[in-house]
Amino acid sequence: MTQSNFKKWNTILGWFAFLVALITYTLTVEPTVSFWDAGEYILTSSKLQVGHPPGAPLFQMLGAFFSVFSTDPSQIGWLMNMMSAVSSAFTILFMFWSITLLLKHIIGSTETISKAQGQAILGSALVGSLAFTFTDSFWFNAVETEVYAMATMIMAIMFYLGLRWEQDMDKPRGNKWLILISFIVGLSFGVHFMGLLTIPAIGLIYFFKNYKTVTVQNFIIANVVVVAILLFIFKLLAPNILRYFSALEIFFVNSIGLPFNSGSVIAGVLLVAAFYFGIKYTREKGLRHLNTAVLCLAFVIIGFSTWLMLPIRANANVVINENDPSSARELLAYYNLEQYPKTYLFYGPQFTDMYSGLDENNPYVDDKPKYEKDYEKGEYVIVNDYKNATQNYNSKHASILPRMWSGEHAENYMMYTGYLDFKLKPEYQMQNELRNIIAETKSKAAQGLMDYEDYHNFLRQFAQYIEVEKPSLGSNIAYLLEYQLGYMYWRYFMWNFTGRQDDIQGKYDSHGNWISGIKPIDEWHLGLSQDNLPSDVLNNKASNTYYFLPLILGLIGLFFFTIKTKNCS
Repeated sequence: MTQSNFKKWNTILGWFAFLVALITYTLTVEPTVSFWDAGEYILTSSKLQVGHPPGAPLFQMLGAFFSVFSTDPSQIGWLMNMMSAVSSAFTILFMFWSITLLLKHIIGSTETISKAQGQAILGSALVGSLAFTFTDSFWFNAVETEVYAMATMIMAIMFYLGLRWEQDMDKPRGNKWLILISFIVGLSFGVHFMGLLTIPAIGLIYFFKNYKTVTVQNFIIANVVVVAILLFIFKLLAPNILRYFSALEIFFVNSIGLPFNSGSVIAGVLLVAAFYFGIKYTREKGLRHLNTAVLCLAFVIIGFSTWLMLPIRANANVVINENDPSSARELLAYYNLEQYPKTYLFYGPQFTDMYSGLDENNPYVDDKPKYEKDYEKGEYVIVNDYKNATQNYNSKHASILPRMWSGEHAENYMMYTGYLDFKLKPEYQMQNELRNIIAETKSKAAQGLMDYEDYHNFLRQFAQYIEVEKPSLGSNIAYLLEYQLGYMYWRYFMWNFTGRQDDIQGKYDSHGNWISGIKPIDEWHLGLSQDNLPSDVLNNKASNTYYFLPLILGLIGLFFFTIKTKNCS
């Protein structure tokens, strides 16, 4: 099989997989609005209004395009759902092409592929892409108006482009793929930030391409570098661009006296000029790598420019205008999710903070000042400086890796920590009545006569008299492994490749779990006999059992590919 013949069949079968996926999702697409954010996305997209932070402007603009084809308002919901169906079908298309690119590495980069090799590669890609087409989670997102279908498409496109870059990396114009990847990265900000998660994978493609000898040390360094690139784009580049526009907007309006939004226009002109001279200088000096880096940054920002829709529509005073991001400062607050409670990834408070009161040394901290336009003065004014406006967490209840932090779920956390230990504060040690109440409560808990909800309510009621012990690091790690990874991730994963009990979400109970169809394993996993199940469980249409076959086949493929590529290198 020649390269041209392989390329022809690669194109034909790729679009065939796309067509199968599109027909499947079209036949099963939601006819109208579904639960959660779908209704908001349908309305804000069809009318180009401003939804909840951190926004999805590119998704909304594409949604507005799809809704144009409705001949009746009742069709808008279906057409918006079809946008997810089309996006998901494109995901399958790029997945097919990515698989063929990966499998070609097993036989090397020869000009001629034998007929058997070509059939094996194309057949494997078809099976793999179509298998993913019918997976539980992906199919679910493919038929409703949510950002995840389009975000998955962006991830598939980025990974495919990463493989094309690897293929042409040593060619004179090979970095064109990297620049295109940068543009897609910028576009991903307009859909969902999960698209950025492909960046580490693309970085590791570069690492394995250029470092033939892989050691533990350089592999760890490579992982640190690719994560640093991801954090740079997500946490430094995008928010600091908005901070730059915000600072110049306030400066030129408040200090120079120019009209509203003029500072943002000047900031845009200066940014374009900086990139123009940066590209020109690096090209004239022959600084190839620096020139590529400047171009990549420029294309990330060009893709990110879809966010201009938000202040444009906010200034139009649309009906739905959440957070009113009508200026650069408000847009920065919109991006940073300032309306939501702060979350702590590596160090911060635990849920026991709710029983402890405010921090003794710093009970309150400053929040970000609130700017608004004063049309009479023609400047931005601080309507609230938010000095000492936010309650600070109690430092005694802070720790590293605070996985259990939400006060709303205290009783659920105690399933992992057990009953929290506590003692009377020294100033109340002599009060016999309190001592008796506490002794009685501890006794009931020890005997299992008190559920976690009642125990939590007791701790809240007597919080001023007691000192509650915070969960240990071990308890937090146990919660991370057993619930966040085991239940919330592994369960979803197993739905797709092992089987699903029913279509009830489940709350760590007898619903919504993964099952395999192999009774001994399911009984061990669920702690329930699989004989004589009630009819509502047996007849649930969402119940699927795959007997571990897709998972086993996937693992066999993974090990086979790993061994073959290792031998080829």
